[in-house]
Amino acid sequence: MLWKTLARNLLTRPANPALRAKLARASTKKFGRALRIRHVAAGSCNGCELELHATQNLIHDLTQYGLRFTPSPRHADILLITGVAGRNMLEAVRQTRAAMPDPVLVVAMGDCAVDGGVFKTSPMVSGGGDAILPVDLVIPGCPPTPAQIIEGLVGLLGQHPIR
Repeated sequence: MLWKTLARNLLTRPANPALRAKLARASTKKFGRALRIRHVAAGSCNGCELELHATQNLIHDLTQYGLRFTPSPRHADILLITGVAGRNMLEAVRQTRAAMPDPVLVVAMGDCAVDGGVFKTSPMVSGGGDAILPVDLVIPGCPPTPAQIIEGLVGLLGQHPIR
């Protein structure tokens, strides 16, 4: 079953060379190299994380666009926040951002990170990523698909001004 799915997707959805070239030019122009993403799960249900992991599989392959995840905030260019931004995670997100070299692009991914989602009335929820840091890109969805995530990240680089 897996091989049939892979064959169908690889044959019907070839990598977009124009999009790949556009992103490579944009990342080199803004940062001088490929981009690194630091992900912080600020109180999520792991739905967004599952879709985020799917961006790295053979079908979507985020690395073909010059985007990679890094475990260290000191090497990251993009801070990607998922989850409701619970009050107990506020300081962790702020410390992660403080450890990142400028310029940094902040992305709130998933409905919970956008505005708290279905949990926004809870007193333990700060109200999404914008309540912690200024957000450059919002990727809505519960959870967003891997294609929406990649499209959002590529779009962010295409329209965000160089700082």
